[in-house]
Amino acid sequence: MKKASKWQAFLLFSQSIPSHALGFIDPKSTTLELTINGQDLTITQSPGVLSSNRAGGTTGAVVWKVTPPFAAWLASPATNLFFRTGALSPASAVLELGCGVSALVGLAVGPLVSRYVLSDQPYVARFVEENLRQNLPRHRPRPSGAPAGNRRKGRGHHGNTASGGPAATAPGTGNVYFRPLDWELDTPDSSLAAGGDAAGSSFDLVIACDCIYNEALVPSFAQTCADVCRLRSTQPSGGGAAAAAGEQQQQQRPCVCVVAQQLRDPDVFGAWLREFCARGFRVWRVPDGELPEALRSSSGFVVHVGILRG
Repeated sequence: MKKASKWQAFLLFSQSIPSHALGFIDPKSTTLELTINGQDLTITQSPGVLSSNRAGGTTGAVVWKVTPPFAAWLASPATNLFFRTGALSPASAVLELGCGVSALVGLAVGPLVSRYVLSDQPYVARFVEENLRQNLPRHRPRPSGAPAGNRRKGRGHHGNTASGGPAATAPGTGNVYFRPLDWELDTPDSSLAAGGDAAGSSFDLVIACDCIYNEALVPSFAQTCADVCRLRSTQPSGGGAAAAAGEQQQQQRPCVCVVAQQLRDPDVFGAWLREFCARGFRVWRVPDGELPEALRSSSGFVVHVGILRG
């Protein structure tokens, strides 16, 4: 992988990039029929929420174009670089930031890992629940628990929307479940990683799929990514020798942050890269040769990997 730099960013935006407009698949449809790696999915979305004046944003109410090819790529163990290198495995715990209403990446990747936590603002919870139920019908729903993390202090507000509100609890399905997490209001802690029947206090992989479009949110997004990745180095030990050995092996591998995004605005992209590096991330771009054609820079998309410096 190539280490990300200002020069690389310049080259990305110097090439001919297809126009995807804002990047929605179909913002007027309430239902999308999608196929991911041979799995037929019925995804419910909300054009009504998208067009509303809801405080705190509405962009998570519909599915974005980068999401299906990213989900298909990540859910391909035979060819995906994270499975090949051991960064992802059946024992992995994965967190998705800004999952939106679709739960699409979780539906594709969840069956391949131990735990998959979907997170976003509380308003998406009921849509996530519906999409999990109608696409994973054989799994038993279970409560997802309390709000994820602690409230941030002095990091802005979203009117009456807060992670501890009435929509803060949503059921999960099997090993895939939802946790409310607002980048501007919440500081992630180990409770975010615990859920269902599985115990855990950190993640192996953090995913963000097309979450970078508003420059004002970039600092909070970058800080949340850093906070989640640091859970790996701060998780407590305990539970006997076997558990301690497992935790030691887990801690030897840092949490990997994977960011997929549409190439829209060089200023917003540059702001994200600066904020990530400023918070201690080493950042690399996944080469086009490792990606399917639909996810390559020539198609208007890029995938980056970030690992916190030790």
